[in-house]
Amino acid sequence: MGNTDTTPLIFDAHLDLSMNAMEWNRDLRLPVGKLRERERGMTDLPDRGRGTVAFPELHDGNIGIVIATQIARYVKPGSPLPGWLSQEQAWAQTQGQLAWYREMEGQGFMRQITDVGSLDDHLENWQKSMDDPKPVGYVLSLEGADSIVSMRHLEIAYENGLRAIGPAHYGPGVYANGTDATGGLGKKGRELVKNMESLNMILDVTHLCDESFWEALDIFNGNLWASHNNCRALVPHNRQFSDDQIKAIVERGSVIGAALDAWMLYPGWIRGKTTPESAGVTLENVADHIDHICQLAGNSLHVGIGSDLDGAFGKEQSPADLETIADLQKLVPILKSRGYDDEDVENIFSGNWLSFLRKAWS
Repeated sequence: MGNTDTTPLIFDAHLDLSMNAMEWNRDLRLPVGKLRERERGMTDLPDRGRGTVAFPELHDGNIGIVIATQIARYVKPGSPLPGWLSQEQAWAQTQGQLAWYREMEGQGFMRQITDVGSLDDHLENWQKSMDDPKPVGYVLSLEGADSIVSMRHLEIAYENGLRAIGPAHYGPGVYANGTDATGGLGKKGRELVKNMESLNMILDVTHLCDESFWEALDIFNGNLWASHNNCRALVPHNRQFSDDQIKAIVERGSVIGAALDAWMLYPGWIRGKTTPESAGVTLENVADHIDHICQLAGNSLHVGIGSDLDGAFGKEQSPADLETIADLQKLVPILKSRGYDDEDVENIFSGNWLSFLRKAWS
């Protein structure tokens, strides 16, 4: 296990753990090396044999708390996007993912965090516990709201510990328009975000297209964050935030998690052709996006890490100097070389997310 006495705590605001377990069929209790061995020769997914995330590596990197997702897209017949053909099927898929999180809790690999009390208890346990395994704390988030069949389903999800929702993912969704789509929230989307507000759920504005983003900020008066997003000024794409969007999020006292998907770090990335090595994509590029947000904010209080590692990609689309998620610790000397001090690093690695949750849940 990693030495948590000498490495700063990391709060990773976006990991698709249940998707990797339930759809990629990865037993995340095993080390990354074992998972890669199991997948050697498999060709059903582009990242086979190249995963970077598992519980042992989370421990090695002192990644003690994460935002862990449920995800299941609904698509209309004929859509080019993968997904389920009814909202009810999508709901059932998310419930299977929830069952996996519950099983990992039962075996001591994870601990759900839903309020300030459980947050503080977990942090104390993470620092002091000698248990093996030592549970990784997780806040449950839903990436894309298509699986919310009705507002009663939203209430059930909240009762099961869901604390954040991103209304859209890629393309048009039931409640909002996402990456590569256009348009506002619509009647259903407005109903969703107002009901989220009444439950004090966090609105994740990641993946919202520009029109849906601005409409959501106009009508939602609750707490919002961007779990995994980068800067359009550095890598132009509608998936990234413009400087105006970043400033608006900062004005709301929120936090943006820097993502590690290489195409979001390198202009002109061609999926399946460009490689991190050929493009020279490293953790320095991640620091570029972190620094850009800090410069716009005027401080280090509004950016964190939302790695999205193994979010349908692996080592082939991660920074070249990252072998596993434990290598997030390599950002420490990179940030310090740019003038960030220990307090700044603590803010970026965990402090900003922790402060956000304590305020949101107080």
